[in-house]
Amino acid sequence: MMLVRRYFIRLAGAAIVLPAASRTIFAQSPQGVPRLTQILRVDLQGQEQRVQETVVNVLEMASGAGAPWHMHPGAQEIIYVLDGSLTVEVEGRETKAIKAGEIALIPAEIPHLVRNASTSVTAKALVSHSRADKGAPFQVIVRRPT
Repeated sequence: MMLVRRYFIRLAGAAIVLPAASRTIFAQSPQGVPRLTQILRVDLQGQEQRVQETVVNVLEMASGAGAPWHMHPGAQEIIYVLDGSLTVEVEGRETKAIKAGEIALIPAEIPHLVRNASTSVTAKALVSHSRADKGAPFQVIVRRPT
């Protein structure tokens, strides 16, 4: 069981954290041969270069829905949009709209929110958290002045 989990974590990590410099390794792959498309390679941010656990989720967010302001203690977050688009607000940064095929990287310990500004399309994204301390709370809601 542990080997299957490690294999899945490595596979998920490879699918998410790969060099963006050369977008495609096997650009001319023959039919039937896997094609690996690189979308991101970046050092960990805000967690002392440590990972105890990687969590990968598929997020489906209905039109007009959003997550509240929150942060992930000791966990960098990567959002890769599969369908639709999402708006990402990260404290101290410009608001960014990301569409299918694009990525948002959110450093550990930084308050942020994600919302689907569309009025008609459900957004779908792959969300990965690289956690430095799997004993810490996964998410902490951040109170914002109103």
